[in-house]
Amino acid sequence: MFFDFGLKSSTLLFFFLHGILFTILLVYKGLRNEQKANYWLAGFVFLAALYISPFMCGYANWYSNDITSDILFYLPLQQLFFMPPLLYFYVRYILNKSYTFQKRDFYHFLPALLYLGYAFIMWFTDKIVLNEYYFYANGRDKDLDLWYQVVGFFFMVFYVSKCLQLYNQYRKNTVETVSFADSILFSWIQRFLIALLLLLFIRMLFFITNPEWANFGRKFWYYLTFSILVYYISLNGYTYSIKMTSSLHRKLNFNQPLDELFQLDLGDRAETMLEENNKVEEKEVLTVQLDEELKKLVLESMEKEKLFQNPDLTLFDLANTLNTHPKKVSQTINNGFGVNFNDFVNGYRIKEVIRIIEEGKGELKTIVGVAYDAGFNSKSTFNRAFKKMKNTTPKSYFNSLI
Repeated sequence: MFFDFGLKSSTLLFFFLHGILFTILLVYKGLRNEQKANYWLAGFVFLAALYISPFMCGYANWYSNDITSDILFYLPLQQLFFMPPLLYFYVRYILNKSYTFQKRDFYHFLPALLYLGYAFIMWFTDKIVLNEYYFYANGRDKDLDLWYQVVGFFFMVFYVSKCLQLYNQYRKNTVETVSFADSILFSWIQRFLIALLLLLFIRMLFFITNPEWANFGRKFWYYLTFSILVYYISLNGYTYSIKMTSSLHRKLNFNQPLDELFQLDLGDRAETMLEENNKVEEKEVLTVQLDEELKKLVLESMEKEKLFQNPDLTLFDLANTLNTHPKKVSQTINNGFGVNFNDFVNGYRIKEVIRIIEEGKGELKTIVGVAYDAGFNSKSTFNRAFKKMKNTTPKSYFNSLI
């Protein structure tokens, strides 16, 4: 049989085909809606599919056939130097849509290009110059060489760590500057990165404690888990690209700059504006103390003007309303109330929901409907914020009042 459909080969084939399918879908979405992040994810998913293919085909007995073994030998299917930078730039682009690929960014792909050159030299020498196995005289796939796997391992760990650093900075900026952080935090990216990093370290631990684990047949669980993780980020990435071009696009007013209207870009605005704020003269920043008058104005803006009812409220909107510097407002909220901007505003929204329901003014609406009126932009955001503040769900809380 050309492909031996065993349990292991068939399972990996399932994820391989889904990887190819998601690659096509992501490229299509990227072309149709000019979403640059999709191209980077498509590249990563495609190479991830190729990454599992030597084991998929190995379990299907391709290495025992001269024709198919040559395909596995000479095609550099495991691109351990290409995948990590692709993942890194996907995270950069999805967290900062205004990011532009620079010439210096090409250096991230230099090791991958060198390895491609190495693979070409091996093929050219064996098949064109000598017409016999020289590099592959030992019958082992060079993609599975120990040196390449070890260097590729540390390459992946390095870039996943850089991705987590990017995400943590983005998260910090977001909760400090917008009141709808949950909507743009991309928690699924963080979960994927942490899970991938954990998987890599488990792989290293198995290898250290049992070097025999490196044998071909004992790695199935690793490639299966890796495939599941790639499927997870592929599905979430594609779902996100659909959301970007459906309900959110209907909210756009094309008479204004796109980055001021598109909620999913406000995290980028926040990062850019925070960088600009940090350029304020050091003396001004260092001499900022807790301003009781400003604290009073912040309270008035929430309690009297009810700015929290604006679901798109940002730190910069509040600063403009108070005619002061965003840095001062941020420091006043952090030091004066002991919370970040996102939690500060959501706290007022939750108090408003509780007040309306307890006073019986929201009888014709559901709890979620009242939450929308109070400024929340989704049921999930409301539930998470409520549980964080009250240590219980909204339903349990209000049922206890009956």
